[in-house]
Amino acid sequence: MESRSNVTYFVLLGLTQNPKEQKVLFVVFLFVYILTLVGNMLIVVTVTFSKTLGTPMYFFLASLSFMDVIYATSISPQLISNLFFGKSIISFQSCMIQLFTEHFFGGSEVFLLLAMAFDRYVAICKPLHYLVIMRQWVCVVLLLVSWVGGFLHSVVQLSTVYGLPFCGPNIIDHFFCDMYPLLKLVCTDTYVIGLLVAANGGVICSFVFLLLLISYVVILHSLKNLSQEGRRKALQTCGSHITVVVFFFVPCIFMYGRPAETFPIDKSLSVFYTVITPMLNPLIYTLRNSEMTNAMKKLWRRKVISGSK
Repeated sequence: MESRSNVTYFVLLGLTQNPKEQKVLFVVFLFVYILTLVGNMLIVVTVTFSKTLGTPMYFFLASLSFMDVIYATSISPQLISNLFFGKSIISFQSCMIQLFTEHFFGGSEVFLLLAMAFDRYVAICKPLHYLVIMRQWVCVVLLLVSWVGGFLHSVVQLSTVYGLPFCGPNIIDHFFCDMYPLLKLVCTDTYVIGLLVAANGGVICSFVFLLLLISYVVILHSLKNLSQEGRRKALQTCGSHITVVVFFFVPCIFMYGRPAETFPIDKSLSVFYTVITPMLNPLIYTLRNSEMTNAMKKLWRRKVISGSK
């Protein structure tokens, strides 16, 4: 068995080889990435400095936005560079770092969404006990568990692929380093490894998605006990959460809840949950949230007034 050191770099083919399409997509994804950074950092700054957004829900939302910034940054610059230059060369070590980072923050986001669903369950189903159950230290522990869960998931993914023999070719038909495109380049049988990857990624996504669905069914069932105004607010918040969950988990389950095979649709689905979803999250959570939009306006006015003095 030859050593993986035979391959020192990979060539990423990107989304398309058509120069005209590359130029259009370059502009589109550059705009999307800037919007992702601005939108998510605006949420982080607003929650951090606003006195009215001190509830656990906004603590988790700011954490999700921070994760989205790092998650998108681990992938989007590579994609944008690929579209600008036509193709992209990435060293073996950089490829492994990208693989670790994307799965670390992606995995952490999976567990954080579960924590956010628990927060909504307590707020809607046990409102009288909300402040007792969702104390500050509980929120911090749930966030730490999310980080640890993402870290362990990423370590398993990286350790699975890092020691494998890459003997050539070194061309990845994708726009970033991910598990299944990399496994295609391994010069040994990867059937068992593919099952391990599917178990680590697909099972986690499927199990958490199932738990989230159950929690929202329970929440929606309990809405009949609320007033009309309370029901409207709860539906608004839960609607945002459910939208984010579906956008993130459905592609994730399709991508990782299967044996190690690649399909033509994989690139498009990958764009959706690695590039589009981090941009949509701030829009979904803020546009219909009057508390958040009012806090942003107040913060902006305060900055403008203090800047003009």
